[in-house]
Amino acid sequence: MFENVDIMTAMVTPFNDQNQVDEDRLIKLIEHLILTGSKGILVNGTTGESPTLNHSEKLNLIKKTVAIVNGRVPIMAGTGSNNTMETIDFTNEVAAITGVDAALVVVPYYNKPNRKGMIAHFEAVANASKLPIFIYNIPGRTGVTMTVETIVKLSNNNHIIGIKDCTGSENLSRIVEQTPDDFLVYTGEDTDSLTAKILGASGVISVASHIFGIEMTKMYQAVQDGNIKLAGDIQRELTPKMAALFSLPSPGPAKAALNYKGILVGGCRLPIEALTENEINQLVKILKI
Repeated sequence: MFENVDIMTAMVTPFNDQNQVDEDRLIKLIEHLILTGSKGILVNGTTGESPTLNHSEKLNLIKKTVAIVNGRVPIMAGTGSNNTMETIDFTNEVAAITGVDAALVVVPYYNKPNRKGMIAHFEAVANASKLPIFIYNIPGRTGVTMTVETIVKLSNNNHIIGIKDCTGSENLSRIVEQTPDDFLVYTGEDTDSLTAKILGASGVISVASHIFGIEMTKMYQAVQDGNIKLAGDIQRELTPKMAALFSLPSPGPAKAALNYKGILVGGCRLPIEALTENEINQLVKILKI
């Protein structure tokens, strides 16, 4: 299902002026993403402010996303937590929504499990889940790093089909090299988008594709065409812009940029604050939108 997906957008959750999930804005956002090159959508991820959504909001958001997408691109849903049994239960609730193709399960945060605990957690989730699983390695948010050796071990579980990894190009290279050929490897770092592709990864699960999907699509097409110079030119042009989208707590900058472009997605829920007017002006200047 995800074999031809190189750019997957970790979608923001659109809110209305009362900070509630807005279906009309969700429709416009999804149409924008598909039109500008997103070949897959991750819903209810960190960028979607999942920690601030309650249980029913998460399920409704996923259901609405599936209905709007209507099979046009694959859908991954964030279902992970630091509670193994809760993760299993929620993943199987999401599995009952026809049209969800996989679950993204983050390394347990705050608990800080060791290697044995991580393996036990992911194998328990994968073996009990009715959805294929992507594991999510993001030590900057979880407080603990999943080693390459642990990832390789988990990649041999038939229910675990891929990874979103945010530990840099050196680890990404080792993961691609040491996991099965059909194991789908994505970087979660926009600035590593080109490096990941050249290393043999599937692509990127991206925030920047909200704004620069067309340019990123052109970059990956250049790689496919063998025009590495053009691909490098595009990545170098995008790198400071991608970095700017994480210059303040995410998804604040991405939402501000979308709103500025007229794709209304509202603000963020606390504890993430909306950007000030001065911060928006500085962001727009860097993004050149």
